[in-house]
Amino acid sequence: MKIGEVAKRAGIGVETIRYYEREGLLLEPERRPSGYRLYDESTVERLEYVRRAKELGFTLAEIKELLDLSFTSRSCCEHIRHRVETKISDIEQKIQLLQQMKHSLDKIVEHCREKHFTEICPLIHTSK
Repeated sequence: MKIGEVAKRAGIGVETIRYYEREGLLLEPERRPSGYRLYDESTVERLEYVRRAKELGFTLAEIKELLDLSFTSRSCCEHIRHRVETKISDIEQKIQLLQQMKHSLDKIVEHCREKHFTEICPLIHTSK
């Protein structure tokens, strides 16, 4: 397949495919004598893997590591499970931080409702 067909089947842009190649997420494809890259079905599968991992919140660096584990390691399940557990922990920490931010913003809104508009903005001058 040519790069345009791979992009269409994977639902991403050609430049994204080239970027993923430069970043090592995709294997270097064969080249025809004309210089065109020749991709196979495994490229589409890897691109779908990358898309799913991105949707789950993994960074490209993390995805590269997961790809290496998935396609080269015999004991990949254990390693991948560990990476996923780490990602879950990261997400839980982000949720906690976002909840704290929301609580602080709720306090500012509450303060704004209680005060007149002529007073100092509580966003800038808050008390802990």
